[in-house]
This record gives sequence, C-alpha cells and structure tokens, in this order.
Amino acid sequence: MICKKNLWKQIMILIFSASGFASSGQNMWPQFRGPENNMVAKGTLLPEVWGNTQNVRWTFDMPGESFSSPIVFGNKIFITSAFPEKKKEPVKSPPPPPPPPPVQGNAPGSGQTSPPPTQPTPPTVDNSYLEEIYRWEVTCIDLLTGKELWKQVAYKGSPRLSKHPSSTYACETPVTDGLRVYAYFGMNGLYCYDLNGKLLWKKLLETHNTQNNWGTGSSPVIYNDMLYILNDNEEDSYLLALDAATGTEKWQVKREELTTYSTPVIWKNNLRTELVTLGKIARSYDPLSGKPLWELKIGGEQAISSPVYDKDNIYFGSSGGREIITDLFCVRAGAEGNITPADSGLVSSGVKWTVRKANVNNPSPLLYEGLIYLLSGRGGELSCYEAPTGKLIYKEKIPKVGACWATPWINNGKVCFYDEKGVTQMIKAGRNFELVGTNSIDDKFWSSVAITENGYLFKGAKKIWCVSGSE
Repeated sequence: MICKKNLWKQIMILIFSASGFASSGQNMWPQFRGPENNMVAKGTLLPEVWGNTQNVRWTFDMPGESFSSPIVFGNKIFITSAFPEKKKEPVKSPPPPPPPPPVQGNAPGSGQTSPPPTQPTPPTVDNSYLEEIYRWEVTCIDLLTGKELWKQVAYKGSPRLSKHPSSTYACETPVTDGLRVYAYFGMNGLYCYDLNGKLLWKKLLETHNTQNNWGTGSSPVIYNDMLYILNDNEEDSYLLALDAATGTEKWQVKREELTTYSTPVIWKNNLRTELVTLGKIARSYDPLSGKPLWELKIGGEQAISSPVYDKDNIYFGSSGGREIITDLFCVRAGAEGNITPADSGLVSSGVKWTVRKANVNNPSPLLYEGLIYLLSGRGGELSCYEAPTGKLIYKEKIPKVGACWATPWINNGKVCFYDEKGVTQMIKAGRNFELVGTNSIDDKFWSSVAITENGYLFKGAKKIWCVSGSE
C-alpha cells in the first residue's frame, strides 16, 4: 500500500509539474543545449535586438564563479556556482640552485675531480587549495521577476582537488526531470534537490586528477529515471548510471580515456536509443545496461563539444588545438562494433562519411534543416556542411570575433552565436552566407544560452541577463 501511495504521489507531482509547465508558456530548457540537445529555439516571440539596456527584462548578480549554463523548468531558473570564502595564493616553486663553480686544474693526473652533478630540485607540491574555503551553491531564480526563490549550499569546505587558475569549481550544467534538479560539481559531489530546494540525496565521487587541473566539464544527463555521469580523468575514467530518485548505482563502465569535457547525448534514432560519448574514441552504449554498441577512433586533442543528431545519423568530432585540425564524422543508426574505417579511409559499415580537417572546436556543432554549422573557437570562422553528404557549402570568416566557448543556437531561421566579449553575431540560416545582425552586452561569457518561449538567459561572469522581446 505504501508503494502504491508513493507511486500515486509521483504521478500527481508529474501531472502538476507538466500542467505548471504548460501554464507558464511552456518554458522548458531542462539540460545543457536544451530539451532536444539541438539549441534550436521554439519560441516565436524571441527578440532580434538587445543591448545593455535594450530589451533587458532584468539582471541577477552572479553569486560566485561558474562556467555552467542555466536551465529552466516552468518559471524556475536553476544555476550552480562556487563562491570562494577564503582563497590562498598558490605556492611558487623556488628557483633552481646556481650551477657549481668550475674546478681549477681538473685535468688528467691533477689529482682533482669535479663535484658530483647537482640533482634537480623536485617541484613544490602546491596544496594551498586545502587551506581555501568555498561554498558550492544551487540557486533558483524566478523567471518572471529575476528574484531569488531559494538558495542551497550543497557543500562548504576545502576543495577536494586543486583547480587551474583559469577554471572554476562549477563547470557542469545542472539537469532537471521536472521532479528534481541534479547539480554535479565534479569531484566535489553530486546533489539532488526537489524543485523547492529540499535536499533529497547526495553522493561524493572518488577524486582523480584531471589534465592540468582543468577539472571536469561533462554535464549530467537524465533518461528514463536514470542519471548518467561521465567522469574522464587522468587516473580512472568511467561512465556511471544512477537511479535518479535515490542515487543508487545501476551500472558503471570503465573507459580507456584521459580527461574529456564533452557531455554525452541520448540519441533516439530509427532503430534504438543510444548513449553516445566522445573522447579520442567515440563510443555508444545501451543506456539501460551500459553494454558497448560501437566505437570509432576520431583522434583530436580534447573532447569538448557534444554530438548533434537526427533520426538516421549522428554527427560529431573531437576538438583540436593550434597544431591539430580535427575531422567531422557521420555515423549511421544501427552501427555495431568497431566502425573505424580501415587504412585511414573515410567510410565503413557504420561511418557514412568523414570530412577531413573540418575543424570541430569548443562550441558544439549545430544541425538545422539538413545543414551542419561549425563555429571555430577562435577567429570567427563559420563553416556550413550538407548533413546527408558532408559536402562543404561555405566557410566564412567574420571579422573582430573574440574567443567562442558557448554553442551557437537557432532563432527564427538565423544562426546566432556570441563570443566571450558578449558580442552576438546573427547569420541567415541556409546555403548562402549573410550576416544580418549584431548585438552586444557588456560582460564576459563562457556559458551557453538558455532559451524560453519569449526570451534568452545569458549567463555572464558578472550577471545573468534576461533578454525578452515582450512582457
């Protein structure tokens, strides 16, 4: 009887949440890159023009440091951040000792010998982070007013691992299923709340060093009441599946990958549902069991971006660097086993096509109306490819574009993206390149946008900006 009551309670909560969602104008951006992982805006009242004061409905001062993106369910916005209460300057390694003076008369038969070579001084281990104090916070904001509804301190204390000075302790975007919100802070824990801020469960994961202390960046994914965590690091990488309601482990798969930052996707294609991850090897798993389905060597330098897909194919590539220009791949639904093309070929039983040196970078690809758009991380280069064939349609360089970390999006038939300086470029979607607009907000931006029925949520380093075309 108790089980039936709990089941009925969950059903009623879900119905209430769904009805609240509908009554609030169907505002739902529940995860990184939106409800369908495609960054395509559905709203018809989205603004085309904005600035520091123009079409800004409200702003919210950012609490702490964060690279994660906001999510939305109904009239509630959820963000994560890490607030430094006590920071300590990192320890600097002492300079090496000077070389010993030359020994005079060091010649055969002189009776004098050179001193033994000086051993290099080992680098100083910087444990200053253990003296720091941070608050890891989850904040809920009212979409209509920009007022704080609640804030919970998920964890307060010293970080469990050090971080690179240019990173933050809150890089992963939270996710919600409409019943609960899940905030993942990498090695500093996973926390589950109801939508009113009540802590339901928490889980501390093992700590493992990441490349250059850049930390983790892959955001959690939810599907069929299961929560997926991808933690690729320098020591013990794994893909973890948890029961979303309780945090109980369902399965875990070890991975032969070093640090990655790409968020997995749930790919519902014409044949089955797959959980697809990127690294130097792209891999697909059965979401229910963790069974490997296929793998493809894609190389690259770091896996940062996430795949895009339709019912027939999935498209992806690993991010490159200054010396590596990466490829773009198209994999068919139903692929099995090792589908890496033989002898550096372009196709295989599972690979439909490969574009060499397409330059997949930090921003994820954008798929819209049969065309794939790739945005470079630096230099303002936008490339357009045919999704069915991989044929290049155009490659254009937009002047005066800064570094781009966030993923582009589609608004009313326009490809939109902003650089870290807050300058948004708008390009007409289609086979002909046409720059149709530019907007600017004075802030620093690394997070991807969240989109509601009639507005945008731009999360900068200083503020969250709600840009709306109507009241």
